[in-house]
Amino acid sequence: MSEDRFPLFPLSAHLLPEGRMALRIFEPRYLRMVKEACAENKGFVMCMLNASGDKDLNEHIHKIGTMAHVVDFDMLDDGLLGIKVAGSRLVEVSDIQTEKDGLRTGTCKPMSQWDCTLAPQQLAPMDERLKEIFSDYEELASLYDAPKFDCPNWVLNRWLELLPVDGAQKQHFLAQKECTGLLHYLSALIA
Repeated sequence: MSEDRFPLFPLSAHLLPEGRMALRIFEPRYLRMVKEACAENKGFVMCMLNASGDKDLNEHIHKIGTMAHVVDFDMLDDGLLGIKVAGSRLVEVSDIQTEKDGLRTGTCKPMSQWDCTLAPQQLAPMDERLKEIFSDYEELASLYDAPKFDCPNWVLNRWLELLPVDGAQKQHFLAQKECTGLLHYLSALIA
């Protein structure tokens, strides 16, 4: 596989930079993906599903994904492989191809992170509400060693992961070069 081609892991849940997620891996193609990612010390790309895209044409995968790396793994009580992944950076996915076992790969070009020069007080009350969610949901909080509730990018990315809006809306915000659109959107929802 070329240096800019990575395996794709399409999922309805969303992982963004500096995010963490616990996954249960059971399909042979994804077991192979995890094994190769760990053996080669490479990552794979977590992609959002596009419900209106044609699966046969690989249009069911949104074009902006997140490079993910396995940070922990374990055999679960049900015999499945459990992994914890961390998101590192956004990538633009193109030229999606399907391998014999159904694993999809794509050419992945790094994208720049939002320009997000907000003062911590501009995050209020989003930062406090996010702290409440982490306090109420131990399973989510346990994924993070050191949450960054005072970092605008980190807070906005966590909210974008958690919000129950469709992938197209999330892709819209990720494609923007700065974070004020998302900030205003979230402010209206969370105020």
